[in-house]
Amino acid sequence: MLYYDVHTEITVDSPSNFFGRPEEYLEWEAENTLRLVDDILLRFPPDTEENIVRYSAFQMLDLVYHDTEAPNRPAVQNFFHRRFAGALEEMKKTTVNEGAMIWKLYNMSIVARTPSVTVCFDLVRAHSTRVEEFALQDEMMLPVIEQCDALFISHRHRDHADQWVAQTFIEQGKPVVAPPEVWEGEEIHSRITHLERVAHEIQILPVQSGGQELRVVIYPGHQGTTIQNNVPLVITPEGISFVHTGDQSNDEDFVWIDKVGEFHQVDVYIPNTWTTDPERAATGYNPALIIPAHENELGHVIAHREAYILNYRRWNVPYPVMMMAWGESFHYIQGK
Repeated sequence: MLYYDVHTEITVDSPSNFFGRPEEYLEWEAENTLRLVDDILLRFPPDTEENIVRYSAFQMLDLVYHDTEAPNRPAVQNFFHRRFAGALEEMKKTTVNEGAMIWKLYNMSIVARTPSVTVCFDLVRAHSTRVEEFALQDEMMLPVIEQCDALFISHRHRDHADQWVAQTFIEQGKPVVAPPEVWEGEEIHSRITHLERVAHEIQILPVQSGGQELRVVIYPGHQGTTIQNNVPLVITPEGISFVHTGDQSNDEDFVWIDKVGEFHQVDVYIPNTWTTDPERAATGYNPALIIPAHENELGHVIAHREAYILNYRRWNVPYPVMMMAWGESFHYIQGK
């Protein structure tokens, strides 16, 4: 039997019982569970070779997040904020000499840094939960924005598109790429970059005031049948490529999904966890690494707070798959 010496400090007082105080009991359980998860994730960082300890941590996260009151609980709010703060501190200190550092912040908010550029996808402060105490303060998000060179927004829903974040990028002279229907009719719309939604066709996006260029394909995806959902393939100056799918979910789009890997190398594929036909999609992109995302969006109803542990079934595909929790990072190196 394997034994892991995992210890976490209990930070919430535990009385002899919680008779008549069920909410206090749930808060106490959540706080101590999340402290234990913190400890496990620190000791067992992301890897394509999963182990029972990380699996247990994701199971514990699912159980806490599937409480209907999760975003209202101080324990969950504090967990999110300290995980985000930890990622930010690491980001500030990280210089990449080879490959790419990838941070998963919340939902589908991803930051990727190579030696030359830092790009982000669907960066949000988490106002989708409609709980101010859960959402990030502007001053917490601002240092992340300051380190990024470009923002890619998949579609209009507030768990993917945050107008304050986009406006801040624009005010800093950095491009924000989104589908035409995002904030259509609003003043910000004319300042957003609307690259053509054309399968397999590379377009050039200048960043760093023209000091660097990204090669970008904007695949013409959809959520359902009507909502425009950009699926960008972003190629950095080093030739490292990322695909971020947002809420892509449309069978008809397999006409181009099936062929992506024939036209372009995909290093890191970041799909929403419930994507249509995961194995077929993975085969189409033919990536070196898959990092599923969009688990446990706390703005969703319980039935659509997608469990982390569902990934182990959904993404049982013949490609390397790696699970990441809020605030975790991974150093991706091509060919390793």
